[in-house]
Amino acid sequence: MSYPDPRYFGENGEINAEFRPATADPDFVTAPGRTPDDAPGATGTAYHYLSTTLSTQGEYGLYRVDMGPEFGGPSTHFHRAMSESFFILSGTMRLFDGRRWIDATAGDYLYVPVGGLHAFRNESGAPASMLMLFAPGAPREEYFEGVAELDKLSEEERAEFFLRHDSFFV
Repeated sequence: MSYPDPRYFGENGEINAEFRPATADPDFVTAPGRTPDDAPGATGTAYHYLSTTLSTQGEYGLYRVDMGPEFGGPSTHFHRAMSESFFILSGTMRLFDGRRWIDATAGDYLYVPVGGLHAFRNESGAPASMLMLFAPGAPREEYFEGVAELDKLSEEERAEFFLRHDSFFV
């Protein structure tokens, strides 16, 4: 295994890093009960768009997801075009690795290769926070924001939405 081919050919590097403080407001917050699997009384989810496909030129997408207590989450699914990784920052998240459900806590990590079955939920009754990494990058911001509006779509529109966003449910 070797390093990728160089893509920067300057001599002195560039000043182009982007800092985002932990105190930055979320980029998108769902209302309680707006996603299909939200439990009654859920408090919604805050999405922090840390590195988007646009900002990384498609290399990856990195998102901090802060879930309220009893947030549902997607059922078992897979992606054909990207891998997905989960790193738990706080609280307890239930992660499905294709074989079993795992109660993951701060510091736990799950890597899901392309095509790997997976799911996640916050069933702990307490808030939980995690990082989600998609590689290569994809416009997941459109997915997160669109999921909050699924109840307004017809079955055909939902099917097209999931196909467009590389999400195949089993």
